[in-house]
Amino acid sequence: MFFLAIPLFSYFQISQQIQKTTANGKGMLSNPRLILVQGSLNVVMNQNVTLSCQLDSGSPPVTYTFFKHSQKVSTLYRPDLTPGLFNLTISAASDVGEYKCKAENNISSGGKYSNSLNFTLIEPISKPVLSSPTSQAKKGQNVTLSCLSENGSLPITYVFFKGKQSISPPVRMQKKEAAVIFLFINSSSDSGTYKCKAENSLRNNTKYSNSFNFTLAEERSHSQPLIISLGLILLLFTIGFALAIPFFIIPSYKAKKFKSPRSSTGLTSTVNAEESENYVIYTEIEPVKPEEEYVNSSVIRREDQKGENLKL
Repeated sequence: MFFLAIPLFSYFQISQQIQKTTANGKGMLSNPRLILVQGSLNVVMNQNVTLSCQLDSGSPPVTYTFFKHSQKVSTLYRPDLTPGLFNLTISAASDVGEYKCKAENNISSGGKYSNSLNFTLIEPISKPVLSSPTSQAKKGQNVTLSCLSENGSLPITYVFFKGKQSISPPVRMQKKEAAVIFLFINSSSDSGTYKCKAENSLRNNTKYSNSFNFTLAEERSHSQPLIISLGLILLLFTIGFALAIPFFIIPSYKAKKFKSPRSSTGLTSTVNAEESENYVIYTEIEPVKPEEEYVNSSVIRREDQKGENLKL
């Protein structure tokens, strides 16, 4: 009996020791922590990431199991408390989502689960396009600038620049729409080179747009339309005068040049000796007034009477 009591006593002490150890947590596993050690939670296609399942306390050996959406994807065995590493390549949209890990040993029943990590597939943004409805502006005019990336996961943040200086706060767009800012053209210094940049949650993926330049339009004075009208009127007058020369002025000049002196009786023809014989001009002689005709006839009669008297 004495010898039997000793093993029973020893077993009782060992059981108490195990219970104390279990109560103190030295054999029980702590909840593991799932940590991203390579890559980011915002991933692109064909990106590699590494997950680590770590324990702070517990008795080895430890078995680690990785899950995606509650589906087991990998199991690792560790003879000690070294972390379990899981390498993942994002090759399809189905590779993103929620991941967890579980740690278990010979003492812990059912194992312990970690926190979850969620991967999101991000589409890189394309080069944004900077545009405006007009490239010419006048002083005192309001103009708009639009910046848009056709591709890229939302949200997209846009910033506008003039030269290298930012001229707008970040504009965060939740839809595939252009970011728009309004500018007031006050002087020639406002007609410089403009740009914009776009970025989303993907790291190191900032893209800059093309350059855009506003040209300051020259203001026309109020007298310019009057000057243009006067110039058109003068031009039309010159053209009209040039067209009138061969039809009116030259024939009138020739008529005056070939007109002969008046004759005392009837219609007579005169030939200009200096001109060709083919040019004969007929001029109408003005009729003699009745008074002059009476005087002439009386003079002729008196002369006839004198001649008759002489004969007698």
